[in-house]
Amino acid sequence: MPRRVWLLLGDKPGDNAQVEAVVEALGWACERKTLQWRAPYATEKPRFRITLDHVDPVRSAPLEPPWPDLVLTIGRRPAMVALWIKRTSAGRTRIVLFGKPSGMMDRFDLVVAGAEVQLPPFANVLPIQLPLMRPRAADVEAAVAQWQPRLVALPRPLIAILVGGPTMPFAFDSRIAHRLSALATAIARTGGTPYITTSRRTPRAVIEALRAELPAAAQLYEWMPESADNPYLALLGAADGFLVTGDSVSMMAEVVRAQKPLAILDLPLGPLGAVDQVRRSLLRRLFHSGGGPSRLVVAGACRAGLLDATRDFRAFHQMLLDRGLAVRAGEPLRPPTGAVPDDLPAVVARIRSLIGAA
Repeated sequence: MPRRVWLLLGDKPGDNAQVEAVVEALGWACERKTLQWRAPYATEKPRFRITLDHVDPVRSAPLEPPWPDLVLTIGRRPAMVALWIKRTSAGRTRIVLFGKPSGMMDRFDLVVAGAEVQLPPFANVLPIQLPLMRPRAADVEAAVAQWQPRLVALPRPLIAILVGGPTMPFAFDSRIAHRLSALATAIARTGGTPYITTSRRTPRAVIEALRAELPAAAQLYEWMPESADNPYLALLGAADGFLVTGDSVSMMAEVVRAQKPLAILDLPLGPLGAVDQVRRSLLRRLFHSGGGPSRLVVAGACRAGLLDATRDFRAFHQMLLDRGLAVRAGEPLRPPTGAVPDDLPAVVARIRSLIGAA
């Protein structure tokens, strides 16, 4: 029989969608604990430690006994809360963390992360290929039906350009806006429609540059919080192809799962990005150095805090390219030729095993 399960959810819909996908596959009843953050931690990253200091207790779900047998969560801020619950429950609560750990990796009972996350060879690590979010088919179909009157008149091919935002090691500045505008212009010259959507992370300067430079045939949607008129799901179902900026693993994953043509726009490195990319690539090689003494040395260095998990976005891009699931921006879009990875059954089986549930 399933135990008492809590989902610790934050303010990032893409993150929450991964946890919800796992719960749906598990088929277990659960309690959803939505958390809100004190200022300034809604925008600034708190130092990673076991605490509730960053949680707004008035706007957040109550955290009180009886403590759960299992917590599923994702992200730095919720992970800190999960570790607090585990400590407060005298270690009885098991924690499954999705995505890159921000620290204390060995204190989680299971860490599940996609190919963009480079993880040390710990027994509690389950590497997967793609993040686990997957829009419900019914939601996509409903969005397509709602947007059909606005999309049907647009010249084809309809190419969705999904724009993310700054993240290390990449720069996200006017160079990106110029490149996106040039790609949109190339689409328009074929007689098609470039449909650009921004995200919560897209800088205002990039949006304004896009407004000034995009061709007349382009459509531009500026992301707004709580907007009921976001075309993203409709485009996921109706667009003929996609171009996604290389920072947004979640959007690339959803396009791949929709089995649509995908082009990845690699991003320029920031002022310190070149050095940081070398670090990320080096850690990837160390973590995948094979068995034997080297594996033990790497694991020991991680436990001592000398090495830690990191993201290597370019390694994720290369995985999609190698599998025939994407091309580079500027190359002709083509239908995917490789099989879409599906790690969800393995994740579900590992979680069931973790708490002894059949």
